[in-house]
Amino acid sequence: MAVRTFAAIDVGSFELELGIYEMTYKTGIRRIDHIRHVIALGKDTYSTGKISYELVEEMCQVLEEFVQIMKSYKVKDYRAYATSAMREAHNRQIILDQIRVRTGLTVRIISNSEQRFISYKAIAAKAAEFNKIIQKGTAIVDVGFGSAQLSLFDKDSLVTTQNLPLGTLRVRGLLARIPATVEEHKQHIEEIVDNELFTFRKMYLKDREITNLIGIGENILYIINRLDLNTYGDKVDAATMNRFYQRMCQMTTDQIEERFGVNSEYASLLLPSVVVYKRILELTGAEMFWVPGIRLCDGIAAEYASENKLVKFSHNFENDILAASRNIAKRYKCHTSHNQVLEQYALCIFDNMKKFHGLGQRERLMLQIAVLLHACGKFISIKNSNECSYNIIMSTEIIGLSHLEREIIANVVRYNIRDFDYDKVQLETQVHQEEDIGMSRNAITILIAKLTAILRLANSMDRSHRGKLVDCRMAIRENELVITTGYPGNMALEAASFEQKADFFEEIFGIRPILRQKRRV
Repeated sequence: MAVRTFAAIDVGSFELELGIYEMTYKTGIRRIDHIRHVIALGKDTYSTGKISYELVEEMCQVLEEFVQIMKSYKVKDYRAYATSAMREAHNRQIILDQIRVRTGLTVRIISNSEQRFISYKAIAAKAAEFNKIIQKGTAIVDVGFGSAQLSLFDKDSLVTTQNLPLGTLRVRGLLARIPATVEEHKQHIEEIVDNELFTFRKMYLKDREITNLIGIGENILYIINRLDLNTYGDKVDAATMNRFYQRMCQMTTDQIEERFGVNSEYASLLLPSVVVYKRILELTGAEMFWVPGIRLCDGIAAEYASENKLVKFSHNFENDILAASRNIAKRYKCHTSHNQVLEQYALCIFDNMKKFHGLGQRERLMLQIAVLLHACGKFISIKNSNECSYNIIMSTEIIGLSHLEREIIANVVRYNIRDFDYDKVQLETQVHQEEDIGMSRNAITILIAKLTAILRLANSMDRSHRGKLVDCRMAIRENELVITTGYPGNMALEAASFEQKADFFEEIFGIRPILRQKRRV
C-alpha cells in the first residue's frame, strides 16, 4: 500500500511545532521528523489581549520555513491548528489572514475541547496500554502554557473534563508584578493552584478513587526528558516528582537556567509546571504518572489518519462525548427515564428520515446530545428552562465538540419550546470560521431547524413522561411519516402535542408526521 506523507502544525502558546508523518493502513502512523521553534505568543495574548506585530513577523517567517520543509518531504496533505494564544487574541482574524497571504497555509483555530480530544486520540493510538489503564479510575492531565485540562475516566467511560486557568504562561503572568523571595514565589504559585484545584476536588473527586494519572503535553515531556528524573520507561512515580519539586523550590530562575541548561524564558515556566503536577498528584492520591510522550501534532496526525481510514481505533470516542453529556445531564438533575425514551424516539425519527434530511453521523450525534441536555435548564428555572438550558450548554465544555457544534446544540435546545425565527438564530462563531468547516450561516440555521423539528416531535411523543409509545414503529409512506403504537391506554395528551408539533416538522421536511394508535381486539 502507498505511503501517505502528512504534516501537522501546532501554533501554540509558547512554540510553533511541525511534525512530519508517514502513514499506511498496514504499519499505522510513524513520525519521521519534528521541528520546534520557541515563540511566546501567549505572553502577549494573556497580558495585552493581542499578539504584537514583531511576534507575527517572526511567526510568519518560521511558518514559511515549515512550508519549505514540507515541500522537501513531498507532503501530500497537512493540517495547521492554533490554540489558546491565538484563540484569545483580539487581532486573530488579521493574523490568520497574514499567515494565509504570506505562507499559503490555512490555520484553523480549534476550541479547547477539540484540542484536548485530539490529544486523547494520540494516546489511544497506543491502544493496549490506554484501554487497560482507563478500566480503573484515571485522570488525564495536560498542563499547557495557556491552561490545564483535567479529565476523569472510570470503567472505560469519560466522567468529566474541566479546563482550569493554570497554564504556566498564565500563572507566571499573574505573578510577574509581585516582588517576592524564592520561598514567597513558590507559596504564591501554590496558593493560585490550590484555589482552582479545591473547587475541582469538591465537585468531581468526592468519593472517587483515582489510581492512574496520564500526563500529556510539552511541559511534562520536558520535565522527564531533560531534568534527570529517575524514570521507569515512560512512568514517573510520585516520590521522584516530590524530590524534584523540593529541589526546584529552592532555586532562583537564574539557577534553574544554569542548572538545567534552559533559556531564561522557559526557566521561569518550570516551577509553575512542577507545582501543578505535584499538587494534582497529592489531590488524587495517585502514585504513578504514565507519560506516553504525546504532543498535539501527534494527535492531529491520529485524527487525520482516523478520518481517512488509515488507522482504526479500538476505543470508541463517540461514547466519550455521550458519556460526558450524560454526566452533565445527571449534574443538572435531568429526568433520566424520559431522556432514554426521548433518545429512542428522536434517533428513530432521524434514521427513518435520512432520505429527506440529508444529514450524517455527526449531526445524529448532535441531536443525541440535544436530547440529553434539552431540560438541564430546569435546574435553574422551570419557567425559562429553554433559555437557561441554552446558557448552560454554551458555558459548559463538552469534550470533542467544536464551539460551533456546541452553539448548534444550544440553539436546538433553546427552540425546542420557543417559536423558531430563522432571522434571529444567535451564533457567536465568526463567518471565517464557518467557511473553514464548509458551512454558511444559512446552512447552519437550516441544520438547527432540522434538528429542532425532530427534537420537538420526539418530545411530543412522551409529553406525559410515561413512555407510552416505547413499542412504536415508524415508516415513510408516500409523503407521511407514520408512527404506529399499540399502547392500549389514554394518550390524548401525546396526540394533542404531536399534532401541534407536526406543522413545524412538515414545514421543514415536507413530510407530514401521523400518529396512529393500533387498537387491540
